[in-house]
Amino acid sequence: MVTRIHARNAAKTVQNQLATAKTLAQQTAGTFTAFKGMHGERMSKVDTAWLRMDSPSNLMMIVGVLVLRPGITYAALLKRIRSRVLQYPRFIQCVVEDMAGATWLNDPLFDLANHVVREKLPAHKPGAEQRVLQDRLAKLAMEPLDRRHPLWQFHLVEDYQGGSAIMVRIHHCIADGLALLSVMQSLVDGGHAPPAPTPAPEQREGLEAAEDWLVDSFVKPLTNMTIKALSAASEGAVRSIGLFMEPEKSLDKGLADSVDAVRLVYQVVMDVAALALMQEDSDTRLKGTPGARKRLAWCPPLPLVEVKAVSKALNCSINDVLLSCVAGAIGEYLKSCGDTIAGQEIRVMVPVNLRTPEHSYELGNQFGLAPLVLPIGIDNPIERLYEVSKRMQSLKSSMQPLLSLGLLAVAGILVRPAQEALLHLFSKKTTAVMTNLPGPAQKQKLCGSTIEQTLFWVPQSGSVGLGVSILSYGGGVQFGVVADTALCPDPQKIIDRFTPEFSKLSLITLMMPWGD
Repeated sequence: MVTRIHARNAAKTVQNQLATAKTLAQQTAGTFTAFKGMHGERMSKVDTAWLRMDSPSNLMMIVGVLVLRPGITYAALLKRIRSRVLQYPRFIQCVVEDMAGATWLNDPLFDLANHVVREKLPAHKPGAEQRVLQDRLAKLAMEPLDRRHPLWQFHLVEDYQGGSAIMVRIHHCIADGLALLSVMQSLVDGGHAPPAPTPAPEQREGLEAAEDWLVDSFVKPLTNMTIKALSAASEGAVRSIGLFMEPEKSLDKGLADSVDAVRLVYQVVMDVAALALMQEDSDTRLKGTPGARKRLAWCPPLPLVEVKAVSKALNCSINDVLLSCVAGAIGEYLKSCGDTIAGQEIRVMVPVNLRTPEHSYELGNQFGLAPLVLPIGIDNPIERLYEVSKRMQSLKSSMQPLLSLGLLAVAGILVRPAQEALLHLFSKKTTAVMTNLPGPAQKQKLCGSTIEQTLFWVPQSGSVGLGVSILSYGGGVQFGVVADTALCPDPQKIIDRFTPEFSKLSLITLMMPWGD
């Protein structure tokens, strides 16, 4: 039954996919003609791989939404973006592809009005405003950015639930999630535009809240994990990773004389084999051929203090608790669809930072992908939690993030068919992409208004049709899901199960015999 549904959905979307592909090709050709003869900065191999991964089913855009109260004006947002975001060169540069890769070139016709768009939600029933916003954001997630101009857009809904909403679209070739956090931090009140000189001591006080959380809460922990992984690796493996990032340096020496080049080729073969031999996860209804439509959903935040209390009582990390809730929610959703999930597991790709703190504000992509297998078939919440915790501990010493970053660098210099075949190894063994980001402990302001909610989703590639976002912000933890409608018609049914799954853990924790 599931196979027939997937086949019908795939057939219905062929025409849309061809139209989208044609649009992308026309835009690329037009951009190349307009900038012919100009010289710019070459795009890195990893960023080029992300640029080329666009497909009609999955566009490589980071998509987000911010909800503010009270509302802000279009003029105020334009002024803030002009003074902060446009100081990053990538936001005024176009991408021009050629046979050898891609180049960043300043857009001579840059117009901020093309990138900051004022919108008004269509008429809707009372209480349906969030669903209408979700539907609009889902449509934007499937609309290609115009390659004749810089690859980003902000969509402002000035009147939303007594405030405003900002929908954000930024192509992944510009930067990864961590780098884009610094971009968003430049927007908030108290932030500043890069590159900024070191503030004087009296100026520093107002900026500490906007910067220190990023380094202390996010960059350092993930960087420490990366250092441990590097320490566990052999010297040869680390050298190969370096060559992956800049393979042309090795190739310039000549293959006949370069021992490092031979090692690079050998390492690529070994790493591709490791990915190819990675066992496929369970074949659930969440895997299959994606179509050309998506839906988004998010839920009210869980109190972070309660999540911390459960993690401390059960002697595990906050991440373990949240990931266990993700596994439980997906498992319960599949059961509600009539599926049997006993003993089943799904693999999610989790982005892992591979940049050091001093480079945290540089744009570009410097992260790896860690494959985490979630035990969705374990019903007992405590048993599932400790199984997730055990797997997370094992993953922390893995070289997989470095391996995946190296493969992306190699993919960036391959011809498109070879690149697609290589990247297919990631998607066919994966059910979802999941991000878990810690944000500021206190709510922040933008143009004088409080950012009440914020959510971001990273793109899914290949045939992956599910994305899960976990973001802690302002004392709460927010879950969000983006799903291809051919594989998951209503992701709200997954979202609605996150809070009950946490409630189960919390209740069992309270009922346990703690003694002294």
